Amino acid sequence: MLLIALAAVATASAQKSKANANVPTNVISRFDYIVNMYGQTDKQRYSVIKNPNTNQIESSEKITHFVCGDAIEADFIRMAFTSDEHLCYQILHLVPGDRDFYSIKVVNNEPGQKTLNLRTETNQEMWYMAVKNTENPQLRDVYAITWEKNKKGDLEGDIYMVTSLRPDIYQQNLENSSKTFKIEGRIDGEIKDSLYNVYIADSYEELNALADDDYVACVPVVNKRFEYSVELDKPKAGRIRCIFPDGSLCSAWINLDMVPGETYRITVHNGYYDEDRDYEQRVGRYSGKSLIAGYDNDDNSSPVVLDEKGNVVEYSPAEQTSRPFANLTEDELATVQAKAQAIEERIKLVMNLWENGITKVLNSTSTVYQSGKRKEVSDMDTFFEQIIKHNEQIDKQFEDLLKTLNDYKVEKKHIVELIKEGILNDFLSKQNKALIGIYAHLGSLSKVGTKCQKQVNKLTEKYLNEMSKVM
Repeated sequence: MLLIALAAVATASAQKSKANANVPTNVISRFDYIVNMYGQTDKQRYSVIKNPNTNQIESSEKITHFVCGDAIEADFIRMAFTSDEHLCYQILHLVPGDRDFYSIKVVNNEPGQKTLNLRTETNQEMWYMAVKNTENPQLRDVYAITWEKNKKGDLEGDIYMVTSLRPDIYQQNLENSSKTFKIEGRIDGEIKDSLYNVYIADSYEELNALADDDYVACVPVVNKRFEYSVELDKPKAGRIRCIFPDGSLCSAWINLDMVPGETYRITVHNGYYDEDRDYEQRVGRYSGKSLIAGYDNDDNSSPVVLDEKGNVVEYSPAEQTSRPFANLTEDELATVQAKAQAIEERIKLVMNLWENGITKVLNSTSTVYQSGKRKEVSDMDTFFEQIIKHNEQIDKQFEDLLKTLNDYKVEKKHIVELIKEGILNDFLSKQNKALIGIYAHLGSLSKVGTKCQKQVNKLTEKYLNEMSKVM
């Protein structure tokens, strides 16, 4: 029995030794020393989530703010990380002046994830290390420290000791799950957004009651793109809200429906954003199943508007009511949106005829006209005829939309902008350029092509006059 007991002790000791083989003891020891000597207890953050069935840790966060008057401590930190480097699968050191920010995802077996922003200023120094968790191969342990010199010359920063699911496993599970909702975002080059807070609730009322810091994730913008994924059991009311480089939270935000198994694609511009029209039609605002439709004027929801210096523009109540469609009732807004949507869909058809019809025929035909005599290219004329018919219908639809806007007493400046951007710049101007290009390539146009060109010119003149009349 004694031999068996000794063997058991020896085995346990060997297992413990093997388990501790991947523990960065130098880094942990240094962190413990800094926390005990310089940690500020009133600024500590401690959180542990365990599996209720197995009692195993699924995620934990131990974050401590510190102020250290001993500048040599930076050397001890460097020595600790370099001594334990052979134990980790990822290590990173960023020095003051480096332009890269850094964040990590914290996830557990519950739906959702959040982001911890470790390095948020270019004057911060950071050491980061990720190692395999000794008890659960699906987890990873992160040890990180960031600091900067404060006004007194002391080192001031934060220590992070975080355990969570390995991001690669979590992402793979998300990609294989039919419950995953995903946001794929892009921002214009002129936009200075650096982070986006993501908020989620079961209803619009709950969403609008959330405090500024009740976000579920803080997503960084990398190369003018940002992405967020979450597993959902049912549709949710969602919101994304920008954080500017100075750390301030934008006063405006974007609400959206979050639906399991769907991806929402959005592009943020300076003063407005491009919504995902296909998504909104199928499962969002215009689907009849939305959790947020009809509430746009109940909160602060609006596109982000920046001035020439990149600062957010704050609107007074008077200015808010002067914005497009701000005073429309829910039914009036729905009517306007439906008519605009119908026009947009037909415009897409026309542009598709140009891009995938006319252009393809043009590229496959080296010489359509010889000695001023036209060869038979019926395909191109067929496309021209279809474009002419669609243009006629769009003209009637747009006239009806303008009449509706006038009946609803929408401000003239917004109607002018709609004519300028919606018809003249984004539609007729593109067709005119395409016709000029065809003429330059072929030397002339067929009768049907000439008819199309005359129609485009006539509509351009019509809406230039209409814009002048409204002004």
